Amino acid sequence: MPRSSTDARRYAEAAFEVALDADAVAAWNDALARATAAWAEPRVAEVLTNPTIAATARQEVLQRVLAQPLPDTVLNLVGLLMARRRIELLPLVAAEFQRLVDRHDGVSRAEVTSAAALSADERRELADRLVQLTGGPVRLTTEVDPSLLGGIVVRLGDRLYDGSVRGRLERLRSRLVSGAL
Repeated sequence: MPRSSTDARRYAEAAFEVALDADAVAAWNDALARATAAWAEPRVAEVLTNPTIAATARQEVLQRVLAQPLPDTVLNLVGLLMARRRIELLPLVAAEFQRLVDRHDGVSRAEVTSAAALSADERRELADRLVQLTGGPVRLTTEVDPSLLGGIVVRLGDRLYDGSVRGRLERLRSRLVSGAL
């Protein structure tokens, strides 16, 4: 795991503990998502990464661009990231914080890759099947990869379910090569 991922995980774990102790996990999660959205704006990112601008001024800029101000505790985390010149970790911290929230709430994460975009009905049906499989709520993220040729690949935790045409062809090729047919 790259150092930045490890660092982001540590910041997120510390923030999650603070949020959990304050019974403010949802507020923290929302605030981190809003701060990350602001960070995605190139002009905001340019200001937040500029060490020649005082940290308090950079925090004020962040507060001004947000429709709703950040809670002081979240602003302190952003300030810490800026002071340590690690503000680029903010999106990773927010994503890791969301993962911790999901784990705390018993939500499984499923990454679905399909050859073509899934319709709303297909997503709903797949989510229902995954809920049955896991016995709890599932957060679904989808991606399109035309190289699959058809079907889907589902990554659920550390399990991989490959129902793609490409995967079937690769398994068939392996069986042919090994003489298992």
